[in-house]
Amino acid sequence: MSLKPDRNELEFDLSRYMNSVATRGGVAVMLQHGSGVAMDGSGNIVEYATNPSGKIVAGLVLQNVVSLGTHERKNPYKDETLVNGKVALLTKGWVVTDMVYPGTSPAAGAVAYLGQSGYITPTSYAGAVTAGRFETSKDEDGFVKFSINIP
Repeated sequence: MSLKPDRNELEFDLSRYMNSVATRGGVAVMLQHGSGVAMDGSGNIVEYATNPSGKIVAGLVLQNVVSLGTHERKNPYKDETLVNGKVALLTKGWVVTDMVYPGTSPAAGAVAYLGQSGYITPTSYAGAVTAGRFETSKDEDGFVKFSINIP
């Protein structure tokens, strides 16, 4: 799964940590919140939720989160961060992503709900959380233009 380079990043958040491996392009939810400003507080943790019902959307993950062995180094040519490190989250803007729940076909202008494991879905369910809006339907490669605006 991935993001295409055409996007409009109006606002993003760099105050949260991600404690698991993740592919960019999905929507993360808050797992823990720090108190006060808590910019560097290790309690600000986000994840791709296995059960997204009733969760709070934190933003769309803009970087791959990777786990490296002791003799490996981050690839300087890829936009990635390490597990337990800070992750960039898009909170306002639009991207072209293929993190659409498998088997669904969103329509342009449809509400995007939070799905399992960071996916977005056009299908509403009990306890559904709005993640943004589909600006286009899927193309032949499964990509959609998705807009997000977290107040």
